[in-house]
Amino acid sequence: MSTSATAAPVRADTASGSLRSWKNPILLSVLALLALLVFALGAPANDVTFRLSDPGDALVLPDLVLSAPLIGWFTALGMLALAAFAVVRTRRGEPAPRWLLAAFAVLFLIGFLTWVVGSARTPNVALYGLLAGSVTLAVPLIFGSLSGVLCERSGVVNIAIEGQLLFGAFAAAVAASLSGSAIIGLIAAAVAGVLVSLVLAVFSIRYLVNQVIVGVVLNVLVSGLTGFLFSAVLSEDSETWNSPPQLPVLSIPGLSEIPILGAILFEQTIVGYLMYVAVAVVYVALFRSRWGLRTRAVGEHPKAADTLGVNVNRLRFTNVLLAGVVAGVGGSFFTLVLVSGFGRDMTAGQGYIALAALIFGRWNPIGAFFAALLFGFATNLTNVLSLLGTPVPDQFLRMLPYVVTIFAVAGLVGRSRAPGASGIPYIKG
Repeated sequence: MSTSATAAPVRADTASGSLRSWKNPILLSVLALLALLVFALGAPANDVTFRLSDPGDALVLPDLVLSAPLIGWFTALGMLALAAFAVVRTRRGEPAPRWLLAAFAVLFLIGFLTWVVGSARTPNVALYGLLAGSVTLAVPLIFGSLSGVLCERSGVVNIAIEGQLLFGAFAAAVAASLSGSAIIGLIAAAVAGVLVSLVLAVFSIRYLVNQVIVGVVLNVLVSGLTGFLFSAVLSEDSETWNSPPQLPVLSIPGLSEIPILGAILFEQTIVGYLMYVAVAVVYVALFRSRWGLRTRAVGEHPKAADTLGVNVNRLRFTNVLLAGVVAGVGGSFFTLVLVSGFGRDMTAGQGYIALAALIFGRWNPIGAFFAALLFGFATNLTNVLSLLGTPVPDQFLRMLPYVVTIFAVAGLVGRSRAPGASGIPYIKG
């Protein structure tokens, strides 16, 4: 039986005794038919211009000009062919390969971008800006998903990512405002994330309270506490309490002028650079170190790890606190980079999207990184399309990141399995 979050139509293969899942073929077929109607038959009759580089880059690339009808038909027919191939594979009792799902997603994205930009009042968009902005908006999602990876690989479900991000944003704003230093604010954000994690660890590991319930309660508690302090203190004297300095953008000379990649990799704030470092460090430590081996053992088979001399609950406690540091730093992005000041519930549910990125990325730091980039792209695309003046209603555009989240987790994650002991308290003996 498929372990996906949603039920899928299945049929027993009487010859082999296996189960065939028709979820992906049905989903791909519906999307392919939708693409045929919208991207091909409903294609705007003009060309679409994608600008690949800024005029100030060291190497200026020519604009990419595409015919909207031609691209619409190409992507729609390609998706229909892939959907048909998925149907054939399923009839044979074989799952759709991952490359097929990836190719389908790329074709759908190209078709959608061409159609929606071609339908705008000004059918051109700076592709380099769209991608760079997507990475920027994905920063807190990546930190949040890494926090989830550290917890769940240790056997603790971290629903409190939203609270960690929000409290980190609040602490960063207040500390940076009082000290006049954005670096102090960054450190305060890490401490705030640890405080939320400390409560999560004490109740879920020490007192064996249901981890999901503790996480939800923490999110509500942090939201209420920061909301009250925002109204009672920060709003009353925002000049003193809520005027943090911004972290400067640090450009690496020469490298930052590389088309497309320059702004993404070499023109970031310290939080952006820390994001790349955190992804690499967590991945290497988790899969290439003794600590990582013990962490994965504790998350999969805690009793076996205990038998080999690993203190299960102490390691879980430590890793949950470490996850709080990561999420807290991600929360500082909102008040030290994105905007200059704290706002009530300003994380706007991004902790839950980070949790979805964790699942979509199959509890792997690299997978979670790319999943978070996908959600960041959806969010930035919403902002860009609103400015372009597309025929799609603004309300539907604002739904796009959440629709992508639902499809990614419920429709495309396929067979996935969380760490075996995730969410299960460990009682020694």
